[in-house]
Amino acid sequence: MRTVLLYLIIVIVVDSMNPSKEDGFPSDFLFGVATSSYQIEGAWNVSGKGESEWDRFTHEIPTRILDGSSGDIACDSYNKIKEDVAMLKELGVDFYRFSLSWPRLLPLGYADHVNPDGLRYYNELINELVANGIKPMVTLYHWDLPVTLADIGGWTNPVMSDLFVDYARVAFANFGDRVPYWITFNTDARGYRSDKIPPALNQSGISDYMYGHVVLLAHAKTYRMYEKDFKGVQQGKVGIVGIDVVWYEAKTNSTEDLLAAERARQFIYGWLFNPIIGSGDYPQIMKERIAFRSAGEGYPKSRLPEFSAKEKLLIKNSCDFICLNIYTTHQVQNVPEAAFSAPDYFKDARIQLSTDPAWPDSNADWLKVEPSSIRKILNWVKSEYNNPKIVISENGYADRGELEDYDRVNYYQKYLRQLLAAIKEDEADVIAYAAWSLMDNFEWDNGYTQKFGLYHVDFNDPNRTRTAKESAKYYKKVIAHRKLDSV
Repeated sequence: MRTVLLYLIIVIVVDSMNPSKEDGFPSDFLFGVATSSYQIEGAWNVSGKGESEWDRFTHEIPTRILDGSSGDIACDSYNKIKEDVAMLKELGVDFYRFSLSWPRLLPLGYADHVNPDGLRYYNELINELVANGIKPMVTLYHWDLPVTLADIGGWTNPVMSDLFVDYARVAFANFGDRVPYWITFNTDARGYRSDKIPPALNQSGISDYMYGHVVLLAHAKTYRMYEKDFKGVQQGKVGIVGIDVVWYEAKTNSTEDLLAAERARQFIYGWLFNPIIGSGDYPQIMKERIAFRSAGEGYPKSRLPEFSAKEKLLIKNSCDFICLNIYTTHQVQNVPEAAFSAPDYFKDARIQLSTDPAWPDSNADWLKVEPSSIRKILNWVKSEYNNPKIVISENGYADRGELEDYDRVNYYQKYLRQLLAAIKEDEADVIAYAAWSLMDNFEWDNGYTQKFGLYHVDFNDPNRTRTAKESAKYYKKVIAHRKLDSV
């Protein structure tokens, strides 16, 4: 018996010294960080760059932004390529997700005039990344639309799908030989549903559906163009970021709330993903609900646009991976059918959203710390769409910019633990993870009041000095060890 006990003790001790199966990320798993062009580049009107929708939005009425600021200078990344890449090298990331500024490349939005300085800037950035062993993951569109295209209706105008293909072709032709991962869109319909961000149309239930429709066609046409004209030589992969940043959980276990939570998922995740990796069309519940509400409001047909049979074939399976920006959870409650009046997205979905007051806060009112969010959404996508390849394209925590950002470290520890469980225990096919963000930056309508960076940026210093936070040190260790318990 004593021999058996001694053997068991030795086994336990030896086992404890080795990383467990659950603790280690797969050897081919990719760690990275993410940014977007308007939020970090600055140089809003230099060297031939055109005006973007966000340039105009922040300049015309500065009070639209919480602190009255803009991205005119932001992190000045336009002038700090080597400094930014040095931070990436210090972290040890496998990839860097950044976006191209459409008006920096095509100042008037159209492909008949390409800005040489835009080509120079992005070529220098990509070359510096490659020279340092960092894979570029390039987002073609992260909200900074040229004003010339905003003025013809932006993403409510069907012609935009072809104009986007023209823009994407310029990017593929000039940068694609060094870019293994492309993301067509970082999608967000809020500017069509509200007046908080551009284009501030405030047409919930109308222009937001038009936006989604045109974006889906633009994505699919771009994917097919890349597939036909570039993939054979460049061997890159193309994906898209789905709408929203939260998991939708039933507020109670009532049948009504459980059904409402699933409606929310279909109206939000399914809206873009179902046409691409599902049936080839919008979710059935979405089509039924919007048609029902539209008829009651007196519309001759549904406010949700329809795809032709040819378009469904074009869109279906038009991606190599999907991307999820995931931060938190919202609770979903069923609500009674609203009276028929003005169109409204939430009336169409028949849902009401809230958060649990027990969840820890961040410096963003919408971002509560609920680590199971990431595992739950991954399992839902796995079940709903036959386990597609997934990139976590954003995940992060908002604070006030503290260097000793232990709340952010705690956030990453807990969320990465849930991510690892989804990969190892649930077998979700997640291939990459990007922390948001490399550095503090312009956080849209919140200006510089919310900080998500692993690196602090001193926005009062003309040099925009960067300083590593505790979270940068933590994430560096995770990447180096590819596990969680020992860091």
